[in-house]
Amino acid sequence: LSLFFFFLLKPETAAVLKRTVEALMERGAVVRNLENLGERSLPYKISKHKERHRRGGYFLIDLEGPPSIVSTMMDHLGRDIDIIRRAFVKHPVSKTEECSGMIPVNYEDKLIAKK
Repeated sequence: LSLFFFFLLKPETAAVLKRTVEALMERGAVVRNLENLGERSLPYKISKHKERHRRGGYFLIDLEGPPSIVSTMMDHLGRDIDIIRRAFVKHPVSKTEECSGMIPVNYEDKLIAKK
């Protein structure tokens, strides 16, 4: 899973990230990576917590956790007055191919084929 969200740009940016990561870990998630995507204009004006927003800081948190945390985290982040928008994105599970080992070569067939 990845949590993608953007929030108000304030001096409390570190506090917002800390609250979010702690909430994820309390619910059993393992945070693998935190990426700052920078400050950008929002795709459209967003009204949240009785304010209109035009710009925000974008962050992406890569995590592993049970699917049951999605609804509780969406609730939790929705109540945070510093977070404007949030979304979870599910990563496709990559299938690892098992090595079948080396296939033995029949050298007699190769020699006969050359004749």
